Amino acid sequence: MTEREQQLIHAAYAEVEKHQEKVESDYYRLKYHMMPPVGLLNDPNGFIQFNGTYHLFYQWNPFKTGHGAKFWGHYTSADLVHWNHEKIALAPSEWFEKNGCYSGSAVEHDGKMLLFYTGNVKDEEGNRESYQCLAASADGMHFDKKGPVINLPEQGYTAHFRDPKVWEKDGKWYMVIGAQSEAEEGKVVLYRSANLTDWELLGEMTGSNSEQLGEFGYMWECPDLISLDGKDVLIVSPQGLAPEGDLYNNLYQAGYFVGSLDYETAKFSHGAFTELDRGFEFYAPQTTEDDKGRRLLFGWMGMPEENEEDHPTIEHGWIHTMTLPRELKLINDKLYQIPVQELTKLRQTETTAENIQLSNEAQSFEEIAGDALELLITSSGSREFSIEINIHDNAKVIYNADDKKLSLERISFANGNWERRRCELASLSELRIFLDTSSVEIFANGGEEVFTARIYPEKSNQKISFSGQGNVSIKKWELSL
Repeated sequence: MTEREQQLIHAAYAEVEKHQEKVESDYYRLKYHMMPPVGLLNDPNGFIQFNGTYHLFYQWNPFKTGHGAKFWGHYTSADLVHWNHEKIALAPSEWFEKNGCYSGSAVEHDGKMLLFYTGNVKDEEGNRESYQCLAASADGMHFDKKGPVINLPEQGYTAHFRDPKVWEKDGKWYMVIGAQSEAEEGKVVLYRSANLTDWELLGEMTGSNSEQLGEFGYMWECPDLISLDGKDVLIVSPQGLAPEGDLYNNLYQAGYFVGSLDYETAKFSHGAFTELDRGFEFYAPQTTEDDKGRRLLFGWMGMPEENEEDHPTIEHGWIHTMTLPRELKLINDKLYQIPVQELTKLRQTETTAENIQLSNEAQSFEEIAGDALELLITSSGSREFSIEINIHDNAKVIYNADDKKLSLERISFANGNWERRRCELASLSELRIFLDTSSVEIFANGGEEVFTARIYPEKSNQKISFSGQGNVSIKKWELSL
């Protein structure tokens, strides 16, 4: 470890200690999600199961609640539920990363954990350079930086060239990188390597104004190519999409294409883009495959540059959190997101209300309340039901069986007005809702549609009420680590 790296890590820990009491006194700290100990958390990085332990790294700015020269924070878990905050993995100490150790991924090779990440460099005029860098570890805790393994191609792309995601297939290693062309169009490019240090650029997989897409954003971030049900799925976060009705209503998007990648030509033949999450705060997701053969996903429960300065947690010196871990399944070319089975370990007291006849008059139940809980709402009969769930007078989950729309409404933390996100849903049979002090995650029909958002209700209001048409049964579990 260099002297500069030691200085930066020492300064980061000093910030944690300095602000610990203020941060931990915030009512909006979450009960069972991963958060930064101080400052700003964003993209999940390096998600991997290594020697039986899950590792999740994250983009971290310990010095302020805004973006800047990022570190890699580090969490570990044996069960995806109980997480330990580990020592800092990467600090932006070297010439090739001096303005930030940006996002990347992890793989295991020859018993070592290898981190690939983007080194961000800016000169005094703000001109950017980017390098794809490598760091290695024998124990998953202490990392030896090897420096850049890929420089920016000499032509074709701007320095917005980042977020390497690496995987192995048929004895060779592949890497996707999010890129911006010189024409300022979002792209994903593919590299190949035999040894993880020497990389060959195979070409562009797809992107804005490609053979299969028209105008589709000026930058594509955090690509992740996975294989499910015999098909290739490209998960990516495009920037610059204009709203289209209920679609693309956040500043930036996160979604996927289903298709097939030709590993020789780098061409990815694919269908339409589908948003992964219909809520307000979900971005830069990353996946890994564990030893159970599951494809698991974490997302950042945040949105860059969209009212970040208005989150009330800033008053307590921190901002943003991770989503819950989710298992991905591809069903009829649609990605379903299912809360991992291990989350049932959080369940404490169970309360059940059977055969509730919904009506236009809101009903509340004293025992179905709280700020850290799981709700499961299912139809009691074969008929469709319409429902409105009022959460702490701060958020509403609404399904209307007539117009086939599922929506999440909340009071904006930016201006105090009600705002809405919604999607089409042909029918509703189940809602599974996770509440955690200042967050909500909604899984409809076993993960067919998902809404993720931050909400900031009054501490004194933990009331939940139900109205609508039809018969439902409600289960509620208090959740605690």
